[in-house]
Amino acid sequence: MSTTNSGRLAGKVAIVTGAGQGIGRAIAERFAAEGAWVFAANRKAEQGEETVAAMRAAGGQAQFVRTDVGERASVEALVQTTVASAGRLDIVVHNAAAFSRDPLESMDDEALERVLGVNLKACFYLARAVIAPLRVRGGRILVTSSITGPRVAMPNTAHYGASKGGVNGFIRSAALELAPYGITVNGVEPGYIDTPAMAALKARFGEQALVRNIPARRLGSAADIAAAMLFLASDESAYITGQTIVVDGGSTLPESPVFMA
Repeated sequence: MSTTNSGRLAGKVAIVTGAGQGIGRAIAERFAAEGAWVFAANRKAEQGEETVAAMRAAGGQAQFVRTDVGERASVEALVQTTVASAGRLDIVVHNAAAFSRDPLESMDDEALERVLGVNLKACFYLARAVIAPLRVRGGRILVTSSITGPRVAMPNTAHYGASKGGVNGFIRSAALELAPYGITVNGVEPGYIDTPAMAALKARFGEQALVRNIPARRLGSAADIAAAMLFLASDESAYITGQTIVVDGGSTLPESPVFMA
């Protein structure tokens, strides 16, 4: 997956949720650099506007749309705004995510609903809203999943792990349903990525402790995820659907930490 901008998304219109920081911002900026008109969706307006300003400063075409993906009406308004402004839609990336550490014994309904709503239910809200515009020319639905849930587990994050496991199930089922319309559905499973969301873990355990069991011996970057997303958004992935790409530096490979000593 090349890091050279070559116009692979020229003429395409893309929605990227959670575009205000971290992985979402990196995806939005990479798509814009590759020629897409990017509609950056984010709940916090200041972050979203900063992303759009950066894309425009780099010569890209971008527009901010304040969106809470946990609310169906907000998602529908995002899609309507995009299609009304650009006249088409080609790529949808659901990257926005909610994460919190809550022991099962004390997890309240609010935390449960927020994590499931933003991470999993939003996949359904987005898919239902974009099927009609995507089926005009075919297109891409992409989701940022995680290794946490589908492949590994972390204490006090059962709601998060369940939501991401559900995301992978959604990807496979939606891919089957939408393939006849020329719409592919795929995802990326990040491992430990050095973003603002990683700050708490780095503060608690230290970066060296985190990378000790990663074969690549480093945290991933948001650009690593953006590169995988670019491939899945491009014409190069036209015959791939219902799949996820694990981008984790090999962290899920060792059977035991002893092999990384």
